[in-house]
Amino acid sequence: MKKIFYVLLAVTFFALVLAGCERKDKADDQIVIGANIYNFSDNFMNGVMKPELERYAASKGATIEIVDSEGQQAKLNDQVDVYISKGVDVLAINLVDPASASSVIEKASAADIPLVLFNKEATESGVMSTYDMLWYVGTNSAESGIIQGEMMVNDWIANPDWDKNGDGVVQYVLLKGEPGHPDAEARTRESVKAFVDAGIEVDELALEADPNWSTQHGNDKMQAWLASSFGKDIELVICNNDGMAFGAINALKAAGVSLPLYGVDALDQALTHIADGEMNGTVLNDGVNQSRATVDLAINAAKAVMDDVDAMDIDVTAGTNWVIENNITKAVRVPYVPVTPMNYEEFR
Repeated sequence: MKKIFYVLLAVTFFALVLAGCERKDKADDQIVIGANIYNFSDNFMNGVMKPELERYAASKGATIEIVDSEGQQAKLNDQVDVYISKGVDVLAINLVDPASASSVIEKASAADIPLVLFNKEATESGVMSTYDMLWYVGTNSAESGIIQGEMMVNDWIANPDWDKNGDGVVQYVLLKGEPGHPDAEARTRESVKAFVDAGIEVDELALEADPNWSTQHGNDKMQAWLASSFGKDIELVICNNDGMAFGAINALKAAGVSLPLYGVDALDQALTHIADGEMNGTVLNDGVNQSRATVDLAINAAKAVMDDVDAMDIDVTAGTNWVIENNITKAVRVPYVPVTPMNYEEFR
């Protein structure tokens, strides 16, 4: 009888110890976010968003792993599979191809893992409604083009000498980002539309797209344009991002040419170019707040799943100032801000 008593006592003791360990593990358990950047060669994504995602996640007590999808949707799909097999709590995905979001969404849905898409918005019609635990963090794509266009129109009117041939027409070249990317398409359209809306005629001398939004592309194309038959006719350089603008500036400086030039992102180097009079304006693409919103939504979604909250009742903006746009886009929009020679110091 005594033997049975001691055996029961030992079993009870070990059960209590294990229970205590489980409670400790649960209390100390960090939320793990499986994330990616579509391509580490992107100045903005790798230089602004990636470090802020890592810094902000750490400040919130979460673990984030970020991999490079190297511009390949198939590689991203494989990376998502790996994250799911590792048992991450939530996915934060920067799509390679906005038209292929469904492949990632289906994987997350099958695994019942919350998914936050960021920076590249899915373009497939109705895809955001196919999964309850799916949200988006980004911008209003058209807004950056509108702001850039308004800056250029105001400056064009204020500087009549920019019209080199005096014909009243803006002869421009445009460095476009990734074809099909919502931001590239909207920036290209809206920046030029601002002139048309203001009653100013435009003449597109050249337009070239680059899937990597790269400085090298900006440099190579600007060099080629300056050496072309229309090189001396260029009056304005429009860039979908600062990275390509930096390349264009390098080419202009090498050729000893000065032209009005505008970008988007407000990277530190862009502010220096504005200070030096080599760039006339850019638009703050607020990667810091996009990163923070992405992490906030990811953590809230993961916690809700851990607490067995029904998917339809998850409030991913709880305890934050973020606002979900509507139940169709399920998006948090971070606003753009104009950056000019008058205010660039505020963003350093």
